[in-house]
Amino acid sequence: MKEARLQEALRHSTTKTRWCNESTLRMNSHVSEDHSAVKKPCVFEPYRKHKNIGKCLIINNEHFPDSPHLHRKGSSVDERLLSSTFKSLGFHVQVEKNLSANEMIGVLRKVSKENHTDNSCFVSVLMSHGEEGKILGSDDRWIPVKTLTSLMTSDLCPSLRDKPKLFFLQACRGMEFDPGVEADGEEAAGEFFGISDVPEADFLCCYSTVEGYYSWRNPEKGSVFISELCKMLKDCPLEIIQTLTRVNHHVAYHFQSHTIDPNTHMKRQMPCLGSRLTKDFYLHVAEKKKK
Repeated sequence: MKEARLQEALRHSTTKTRWCNESTLRMNSHVSEDHSAVKKPCVFEPYRKHKNIGKCLIINNEHFPDSPHLHRKGSSVDERLLSSTFKSLGFHVQVEKNLSANEMIGVLRKVSKENHTDNSCFVSVLMSHGEEGKILGSDDRWIPVKTLTSLMTSDLCPSLRDKPKLFFLQACRGMEFDPGVEADGEEAAGEFFGISDVPEADFLCCYSTVEGYYSWRNPEKGSVFISELCKMLKDCPLEIIQTLTRVNHHVAYHFQSHTIDPNTHMKRQMPCLGSRLTKDFYLHVAEKKKK
């Protein structure tokens, strides 16, 4: 009887030892894999720089001849600030004013046919009244944002293939027009996801506000979004997503509307972006070290 118990104990001990050894092997294998991962960090290359930084197309729809009440006071302030900011960054700036829906398409189509071989990127800023997924031409006709962004895709503009295409939109994405500190939009047009405005890889769309909400603009000072965007582009030499995150922060936490209407007074604004960029992108050129 004692021999039987002794053999059972030995068998149990052998099984336990085998289990412990297997467990130790698995743990060692796991540690080895983690150690190997630490030794080989991810190498992530930014977009390649070319001879020129690129073109910046600014479309500013400020006046609407058939609808004078839609005049966007303060938009000219944004236009001047954008123009000086992108010129200071080395861009060739083209400004177009008060374009109809078809003229907006025509201008972007013409730019897409230009030779961008020596350019690192393309930027467009669209400013007008807006609904969700749409922007208003000076002829009071709505045009889908994606119709405009899609004109710069690789098949239509091969010289910008694999290069970042950035679109910035200063326009409401819902709600009604407010006569106090002015807003840019009208009623929201149902559910919509902004990433749909980004047609393919290497595109980014940055919106002055989230879907369904006002984008505030002051008649004398211009819009809070454009003001903060220009400030960060000039003063913040970080990767573009990091830069735009700081724009989000400053607008979200340091802005409140001031109107005489209690329903619109002390309201907030939250910019957002949809990105399909595939690499890091820097608008600033790194400074050369002094000898």
